[in-house]
Amino acid sequence: MSDWRSETLAKLRALIKAADPEVTEDVKWRKPSNPAGVPVWEHGGLICTGETYKDKVKLTFAQGASLDDPAGLFNASLDGGTRRAIDVREGETVDAEALKALVREAVAFNLAKKG
Repeated sequence: MSDWRSETLAKLRALIKAADPEVTEDVKWRKPSNPAGVPVWEHGGLICTGETYKDKVKLTFAQGASLDDPAGLFNASLDGGTRRAIDVREGETVDAEALKALVREAVAFNLAKKG
């Protein structure tokens, strides 16, 4: 894939890594319908996943319901008891500082759970 979705995912990836230099990225859930798999970012546990769809790029935060989101980045999966997601459509941008703060909060949440 080499279009706006890959460019958007690359920008989000860079922001996640800028927010936490210790974050690790792996690719999971490879299958015939998605041979590239799903990028997964972790530090002290799962932070978020990044998926591309026909009409959006979705960052799903594993513990999003437990995180403060003062900038209102979460705009999808709002009914779930645990996860929250950010859908980015073509031409949209994400508040870089707010996303980095959300990533740092997710890491702090993971590390606090571990004790």
